[in-house]
Amino acid sequence: MPNSPLVSTVRRRQLGKALRRLRNSAGLTLDGAAEAMGWKGPKLSKIENATQSIRPAELSSLLTVYGVSDPEVFTALDSLAKDAGKRGWWQTYSGVLSPAYTDYISLESDAESIRIYSPGLVPGLLQTAAYARETIAVNAMTRTPEEVTALAEVRQARQAVLSRTNRSPLELWAIIPEAVLHQRFAVRPAIMREQLRRLLDAAELPNVTVQIMPLNATLHPGTIGGFNLISFPGPLPDVVQLENLLGSSYVEDTASVKLHAAAYERILAAALPPDDSLALIARMEEGTARERTKG
Repeated sequence: MPNSPLVSTVRRRQLGKALRRLRNSAGLTLDGAAEAMGWKGPKLSKIENATQSIRPAELSSLLTVYGVSDPEVFTALDSLAKDAGKRGWWQTYSGVLSPAYTDYISLESDAESIRIYSPGLVPGLLQTAAYARETIAVNAMTRTPEEVTALAEVRQARQAVLSRTNRSPLELWAIIPEAVLHQRFAVRPAIMREQLRRLLDAAELPNVTVQIMPLNATLHPGTIGGFNLISFPGPLPDVVQLENLLGSSYVEDTASVKLHAAAYERILAAALPPDDSLALIARMEEGTARERTKG
C-alpha cells in the first residue's frame, strides 16, 4: 500500500518556499535542478509543495547545486528539514490538541519573535493558570472539564519559550486593549488581579514588551480583528496566524504578511507607550485590590 502524502504543515511549507526561492535565484527550472540531483522531477516539486520530506544530506547537496554558501541559510533550512515532522513536549497532549494547534506550538517554539494584537483576551503566553482555565472553559464549549484542564496546562507549558536557555528567549511584543483588563470573573474575582500582576512581572523581562490600547484610542487596523505576526531566524519568511472559534488559519504569502506588518505598526502607534501602559496596569491592579478589601 503506497504511503499517504505528508501533512502540509507551516514548517514544511516554509522549507518548500525557501527552496523554491533559492532555485529561482539560481536560474534553475524544476527539471534542471532535479536532473542535477539525479532525481525525477516530481520529487522536487513535492518537496517544494510540502508533500514530501527531504533528508538533511539531500538538502546539503541541493543547496550546493543552488550555489548557497551562507552558513546561516544552511543552518536554518537544515533545522527545518530535520524538524519538519517535529515532535515536542506537546505530543503528550495529542489527544486534546488539534493539528492546527500543534502546528502553531511547533512554530512558536522555533520563532525568534512574535508580535501580538489580542483584542479579546490577554495573550496565552502571558496568562496565569487560573485565567487560562477560565477563558478556555468559556471558549472551548464542546470540551469536557478534563480537556479544559489539559488545554490550560498546555497554555502554561508554552510560556517556557520566554525563558528558554538553549537559545535566545522568544522576543514577545503584546498589545492588549484596555477593555480586556476590565473583564471580571464571577467565580473568582481575584483572577484578574493576579493576571494584572502577571503582566507587570512579565514586562520586567528584557524580551517582553506589553502595551495597552486605551479606551480612547484613535481608530486603527486592529478594529478588524487580532493576529499574531511570527518571525523566524535566518532566511525563513514571517507567518501571520489568525484565530477564531473554529481554530487557526495562516497567512503566508509575502504581500499579505507585509500588509499585516504595516497594520501592526499602525496599531502600535495608537497604543500607550510601554511605561504608560505599565503604569495603567499597576493602577488597575491597585484598584482591584481595594475592591477586594471593601468586599
